[in-house]
Amino acid sequence: MFEKRHQEVIPHRKFALRLLKSLGAAFVVVFAALAIGAAGYHWIAGLSWIDSVLNAAMILTGMGQINELTTISGKLFASGYALFSALVFVSITGVLLIPIAHRLLHLFHHRKDAD
Repeated sequence: MFEKRHQEVIPHRKFALRLLKSLGAAFVVVFAALAIGAAGYHWIAGLSWIDSVLNAAMILTGMGQINELTTISGKLFASGYALFSALVFVSITGVLLIPIAHRLLHLFHHRKDAD
């Protein structure tokens, strides 16, 4: 997917497209995680759809839930979804930073090899 050490550094335009692809992948993962959370809060915790989306968005962004959960199943879902959301956050960070880190390292090695 990325160029090898001995290859030239890709032009800025191609790098921008690579970043856009990473951003698109991140949006897909965030949307899927939000949909999972909203469905879980609606069907398992018994919240309305708008409250479900709100709670899922708040947990996914690390801000905490809004509605008080009264059922054991709802509380267990919220606990699992919070852990899942933390993994999503770390994964998305990696997806967004890998192209940038790769380019910086590639530029460093390319300049070192040129000397």
